[in-house]
Amino acid sequence: MSSQPHGISIPRSTSVQTSTFAHNSPPTNFRANSINSFSTSPSHSFIPGSVTEVRQSKALHPLDHAELRLLLLENISQDAVKAFKDMGFQVDFHTKAWSEEELLANIGNYHAIGIRSKTKITKNVLKKASKLLVIGCFCIGTNQVDLEVAARAGIPVFNSPFSNSRSVAELVISEIVALSRQLVDRARELREGTWNKVSKNCWEIRGKTLGIVGYGHIGSQLSVLAEAFGMKVFYYDILNLMPLGSATQVETLDDLLAISDFVTLHVPELPETINMISVPQLEKMKTGAYLINNARGKVVDIPALVNALKTKKLAGCALDVFPSEPGANGPNTFNDQLNPWASELRQLPNVILTPHIGGSTEEAQRMIGYEVSSALGRYLSYGSTMGAVNFPEVDLRPISADQTSFVRVCYVHVNQPGVLRKVNEILSDHNVEKQFSDSKGNIAYLMADISGVNDDDVHELQTKISRTSSNIITRLLT
Repeated sequence: MSSQPHGISIPRSTSVQTSTFAHNSPPTNFRANSINSFSTSPSHSFIPGSVTEVRQSKALHPLDHAELRLLLLENISQDAVKAFKDMGFQVDFHTKAWSEEELLANIGNYHAIGIRSKTKITKNVLKKASKLLVIGCFCIGTNQVDLEVAARAGIPVFNSPFSNSRSVAELVISEIVALSRQLVDRARELREGTWNKVSKNCWEIRGKTLGIVGYGHIGSQLSVLAEAFGMKVFYYDILNLMPLGSATQVETLDDLLAISDFVTLHVPELPETINMISVPQLEKMKTGAYLINNARGKVVDIPALVNALKTKKLAGCALDVFPSEPGANGPNTFNDQLNPWASELRQLPNVILTPHIGGSTEEAQRMIGYEVSSALGRYLSYGSTMGAVNFPEVDLRPISADQTSFVRVCYVHVNQPGVLRKVNEILSDHNVEKQFSDSKGNIAYLMADISGVNDDDVHELQTKISRTSSNIITRLLT
């Protein structure tokens, strides 16, 4: 069993092979070297007219050409399914999320897994994932995966941080309009046969103030859309960020809450963001304001929100995410057993509840499928971890098709002194064409291309490197 940091032991073999499929697009360029990185040969981007356009990159293969199995859950885009099959994967596709029990019984059969937000990859699941090389989250969030344990097991996790930004921003705009006009209540009443034409407490959104909490990819796009409707936009972020359009950054969350007619949340779920909107924050909001949450369910203290709605402190809310969400579509699944306040919240007026559909558009799912499948393909074909959320980001330019007798070493190891010296001693009898190493916390990742090697050399290199005391996973691609 491989040595693990912090005393957490993940039972995985010390030498793991990867995919047999070809992927001819060169990996994406890596970022500027971090303080902990070491490079003997920089990568480069794909530039039209450059060498990489003329010289086709070599399709790399593992020593063991066994077919890789990929598990796709939660009705991931068929474009992604096709992409993986074209790469040579054996794909098992399921429309629903799997429970921990189902994962524990089956995860040991798979080399890669793709999920959305409902399937939970826990520490227990990762212990059973003896073959697993990589995890793809076909969404923005990654809190459904135990990222730290995955890293210690040598498993990078990729997500899609940008592809559904427009879809979420458009949903927020629609919710702002619907809340200000009490549109959902009027539509429900008329479907029930009641004609209730009213204008009291119905407003235009022109001239109103939108407060955005989290000015990232979604928040900044929303800012532009809101200004097009004539809204005044303020935002709060822990970073000082340049505004788009005429938006203005405020210094504190309390400042934002005090001036906003609509408050919309776009932050990740972190220890410091759980219940970031609770009783004290709701009290600081304007009387008659509206709250919108399309971020993560635990960001809002829902019982406190229910009370603010019942006392008319807030005039309405829109929630697309919840602390606990059903694992599958179906009637009577969003109930008090899942969340004890569910029935009370459903009965309140001017409350919009949607089943986590912020990124559920054909365009977003198609782009997410492309982005995440490409990231997984680059890792399994070339070893590139660019874009991984829990892992050192390392990349090398591809080996060209005319470069024979080359092998790529992909070495995940515990970040401790002396490791590079030991590995370079093993490689010292061979020509190291290029090499890059980086670390993130207690995990480090080394990639190196070695030339002039034969089959015996390759097997000897893999054996020696995988037996080093710091080894987590060693893969050799030829």
